Amino acid sequence: MNHLDKLESKSIHIIRESYNQFKNLCMLWSIGKDSTVMLCLARKAFFGHVPFPLVHIDTHYKIPAMIEYRDNLAREYKLDLIYGENAEALKNKQTFPDKNVSRIECCRLLKTEALKNTLSGEWPRYRMNHDTGRYEVSNDKEPYTGVIVGVRADEEGSRSKERYFSPRDKNNDWDVGDQPPEFWGQYKTDFAPGTHLRIHPLLDWTELDIWEYIRREDVPVVPLYFDDGTGKRYRSLGCYPCTSPVESTAKNFDDIVEELKSGKFSNIAERSGREQDKEDGGGLEELRKDGYM
Repeated sequence: MNHLDKLESKSIHIIRESYNQFKNLCMLWSIGKDSTVMLCLARKAFFGHVPFPLVHIDTHYKIPAMIEYRDNLAREYKLDLIYGENAEALKNKQTFPDKNVSRIECCRLLKTEALKNTLSGEWPRYRMNHDTGRYEVSNDKEPYTGVIVGVRADEEGSRSKERYFSPRDKNNDWDVGDQPPEFWGQYKTDFAPGTHLRIHPLLDWTELDIWEYIRREDVPVVPLYFDDGTGKRYRSLGCYPCTSPVESTAKNFDDIVEELKSGKFSNIAERSGREQDKEDGGGLEELRKDGYM
């Protein structure tokens, strides 16, 4: 097998092992390239079907093209798609765009708190009704205790400290110093009752691996990743008040792969356009300890 085949095989194995070992499993879908590759790997793992819900946390500040893409792909693939939100924070305008909190605090409220309470079932979950194409409040309030996440170790410093099977406590809190060893392809999947598991099938993938796989498999991604004629494109996607495009004329998969291979971004972090990463040194790791993706 070549390099991409090996990555694909390992990720599919981890996804299948997760489905076999853990009850109440879900997969987080941020709509970005990494989690969409993970979605396509899940479809490969189960022969075109995804046997667990996809969960998206809607901050209501995503770029509109992202939400349009999310709903169109969910309908096309017949996904069991759920979104959650922090309705109280949005109602009270406790957001950075409303100038009432910092970027980091906005992330904590609209992402971390919304994620924790959506996973636990304490806040409403909105599930797509494929008969109507609309979202309805779900009656399912069972906590998701196993969560598949599309993070990569090379993407950002705190993510490099993760394991493929990474335990959290019942509050989703992450103890960075208490992670199980994973040597020689052996994974710990036997955890104490009440342990919340984050599962990371893409941990060893790089940004270049992701784009080469997208090109090989013709994975459908949001058009925001490509230059629309302005000489700019998004390298990483998030909320529009805190996400900026990069200077790039890449208009297709080949252009992006060539751009990454050329070293144009070799000294520029992939999330350099994400302003919350810059606001507070170590702030993102603290958010992740508290449950952030």
